[in-house]
Amino acid sequence: MLDFEELVRSRCSSRRFLPTPIPRELLAEALALAQLAPSNSNIQPWRLFLMEGERLERLREALRAEVKANPRELAPLPVSFQGYRRELGTIVYGAMGISRDDEAGRALASQRNYEFFGAPMAGILCMHRDLGLADAVSVGMYLQTLVLGLTARGIGSCVQAALTTYPEVIRRELAIPEELVILCGLSLGYADPAFPANHLKVPKRPVEQNVSILGPDADRAA
Repeated sequence: MLDFEELVRSRCSSRRFLPTPIPRELLAEALALAQLAPSNSNIQPWRLFLMEGERLERLREALRAEVKANPRELAPLPVSFQGYRRELGTIVYGAMGISRDDEAGRALASQRNYEFFGAPMAGILCMHRDLGLADAVSVGMYLQTLVLGLTARGIGSCVQAALTTYPEVIRRELAIPEELVILCGLSLGYADPAFPANHLKVPKRPVEQNVSILGPDADRAA
């Protein structure tokens, strides 16, 4: 088992998977670990729907058909944040050997989101729609704990916002109750080591750009 720092540094998003099934005992361990995540008022608001086998294939087929018949764009970011998505796209598609002007190649790569990148297992993460931002933070902590628990056991994953583009298809195929809002998808399995993008380390900003440490008020202290 990796130590914590090595574990966090080794995690990356996997975008192509081997067909090898995830051993049930390893999955159970990671899920039990994630259940220990903190949550507002101990609500434990996360609801995770996992699927594999024929159930997953039916969802893949339904999403393929809907993407073909009704193509949609991922919800746009505010203008001041759009550069981050463009930058990430350049990095990820570049690792796949797809150039910026290769629109067909980019479209095919994007469609693989709705096939869960060939993963043998996939999940849909939800939360009750009456809950708020504090509870969404709780779900995020659960998801990070789960992803790291999987990583520690050699299991790759990819958190997918793109799947929220077709919530009605997912809700219909998985019989997800209306009171649950679909937050994201999750592909999980053993990452294909031959796929270059699976070894991609996306650069992060310096800590100082995200964190402000507020010291004593000099005037008040005087």
